[in-house]
Amino acid sequence: MASKDRILRQKEETRSNILEAAYAIVKEEGWQGLSMRKIANKIEYTAPIIYEYFSNKEAILNELTGKGFIKLAKKLQEARDKFEKPQEQLEAMWMAYWNFAFTDTEMYQVMFGVQMNCCSKQCSAHEIPYKLFTSVIAKITQKSNPTDEVIKQKYFTFFSAIHGLIAINIINKSEIMETINNQILKNAIGGIIKSIQ
Repeated sequence: MASKDRILRQKEETRSNILEAAYAIVKEEGWQGLSMRKIANKIEYTAPIIYEYFSNKEAILNELTGKGFIKLAKKLQEARDKFEKPQEQLEAMWMAYWNFAFTDTEMYQVMFGVQMNCCSKQCSAHEIPYKLFTSVIAKITQKSNPTDEVIKQKYFTFFSAIHGLIAINIINKSEIMETINNQILKNAIGGIIKSIQ
């Protein structure tokens, strides 16, 4: 039994090493630089061994996307839990979302399809951040007894403004815009929160 556990642990470790190598390549070369052969070279395995764990590059992207959504959800929960008022929670969550996009830019790109194909549709974890945001939006808007559809619309109002600003910044990096963007971001979050109360 102990050897079976050891084999399972080694397989999980190899799988984890593959994912870490893939993300390291992406950090160095961007998503377009990722290939199964480069992953194999990085962890000093042959390419066929990589295929034993992942059927193709898309499978690796899907796995990384899932990990990204779980990491983002954790950041959102941490931000939310620092405040009691739902308005402050929501503002802190969107600021955490913004920070995630620029501290884990490559991950954000694959999660939301910025300058590449999006993998979130194949990933069940993509619903976690959405549910975290909509639960707080529901608290803020509870006096008006909104339907799920109205709450969804409010979420996408936030998402459209903030994701759009993030995408512009990822595609067109500029230090001059950084200060302006922070002010635009705060104005957008504050304005939308006021409009939904």
